[in-house]
Amino acid sequence: MALNKKTEFPAPIQSFASFAKLLSHPARIAILEVLAKRQTCVCGEIVDELPLAQSTVSQHLKELKEGGLVKGEIEGTSSCYCINWENFNQMSDAFILSLNTIKEFQRENGSCC
Repeated sequence: MALNKKTEFPAPIQSFASFAKLLSHPARIAILEVLAKRQTCVCGEIVDELPLAQSTVSQHLKELKEGGLVKGEIEGTSSCYCINWENFNQMSDAFILSLNTIKEFQRENGSCC
């Protein structure tokens, strides 16, 4: 069985990869946009704005919640979700920092091809 080598990389690179994985599906980006527009949202309202089944939206919300980008509470028969702005800002800052680091290497070293 192969060993997971993720922990061998620096924390900023791990954070960049985690954030990129959370944003790797267009549905999750669309969900974040809906939540950002509305501040809070009931899952049914998200479904109304996306071309996806409720179960699919729920699965993507679960991924976003487990990844720390979304907070959610169950209120009776519905769930209310919002963006976890503290985590979102930390992850997006690390993502941008990593991209800028990569761009800086290109500026310093030019293009190889």
